[in-house]
Amino acid sequence: MANYSNDYQWSSIVETMNKTMSRRDFIITSVAAGVMTMVPRFVTAGAAEPYRIGVCLPTTGSGANYSERPIKGLPLIAAEINKRGGLLGKHPIELHFRDTQTKPDVGAREARSLILNEKVQTIIGTWSSAVAMAIQEIIHEHKVLHLAATSNSSKIVNENYTPYSFQFGPNSRMQSGATVVAVLKMIKSRGWKTYVTLGLDYEWGRDAQRVFVDKMTKESPETKLTKVFWAKLGETDFTSYITAIMALKPDFMFGAIAGKDNETFIQQAKPAGLFKRVAYPGVFLPVTELMQQRKTLPRGIIGLNRCPFFAHMDNPIMQKYVKMYQEKFGKDDYPDDFACMYFDALNGLDQGTTKAGSINSDAVKAALRGATIDTSRGKLTFRDCNNQLDAPSYVGEVVDTPDYPFPIFDLKTLVAVQGHEVWIPTCEEVRKLQKKRI
Repeated sequence: MANYSNDYQWSSIVETMNKTMSRRDFIITSVAAGVMTMVPRFVTAGAAEPYRIGVCLPTTGSGANYSERPIKGLPLIAAEINKRGGLLGKHPIELHFRDTQTKPDVGAREARSLILNEKVQTIIGTWSSAVAMAIQEIIHEHKVLHLAATSNSSKIVNENYTPYSFQFGPNSRMQSGATVVAVLKMIKSRGWKTYVTLGLDYEWGRDAQRVFVDKMTKESPETKLTKVFWAKLGETDFTSYITAIMALKPDFMFGAIAGKDNETFIQQAKPAGLFKRVAYPGVFLPVTELMQQRKTLPRGIIGLNRCPFFAHMDNPIMQKYVKMYQEKFGKDDYPDDFACMYFDALNGLDQGTTKAGSINSDAVKAALRGATIDTSRGKLTFRDCNNQLDAPSYVGEVVDTPDYPFPIFDLKTLVAVQGHEVWIPTCEEVRKLQKKRI
């Protein structure tokens, strides 16, 4: 059985890379606390300058458990591209990893160091939207590409937009909108009248909660929000929130909780009986959570995720990635939502440089704007006014299946809500939100 522990510290990362990465692919040239650099062992004759990518992800803090599989998976993808000579067949990829600690100031510091000292041309990451928005100021200043494959506040592509940032997953507005689609159906069938919200008190939690409430107010004004709860990022004891929610007796609750905090909340809420008394549709359940909480996760709960591999096993690209991933990390381990979105991000960069015929950031930026790319989720298109990929959100019921050693969403009733169904309707509205940058 694969190890689904969320205690994935830097020493574990280095050990995993040393054990699993082919010595023909990469050399780990520098290792320190929160720092790792991987360069190709061999380059083809006539190779041009390497293409340096900075990977900003937390291995400490609330987002650490969502970083393990992207960090494991990125070298596999880079190695595949490097076998063809690298980007454009001649620019071998180097990977420069940094631990953001889930802190905006640390993330910004590491991004600046990667750009100025390591000369990276692209930064991929991060987990925290607050960290991503701090990094956006730096990448815009230095004209470096930013591929957001976990952090997904809608502000990344709207209020804090920079043309150098590209969003590879559904943003918080789209995700909350997808949850509303599911909830509206349940309101009609189950007669729900009241709800509460519980969110993490930081950028993504605030944004996701705001969008959900706004959409509910518009689409179902008769359904009343009776209480709003905010928990600190990194909360370890949700008892007071659970007790207060059950005392209010709402018909359902909306949660904007992720990372280790999400696991902690579910593990405390289940034995307290919350899920038997209060419906919890749209709880964020990426494949990470399905694997880590396989023994304790309530079956029948309605979850939401961003890029579940099991929904796309008919896609040759997803099939290839899962096979490649399991060959390295074992047949019981699978790429989670985030590993799949990082796969799409790095392959999207490869397609962007091919379309541009250049690794120049401005040329690649222009090539990807409005482009349709091949992904593990099928062909998806970037919105040309904010670089948001038309990525689906997935809503489904958690069930056991003989096909996997952990629960998945019921494929018979799984709903994929397309991005364009729930994003801001017009580009004119989007542009009104975007800050003016020089």
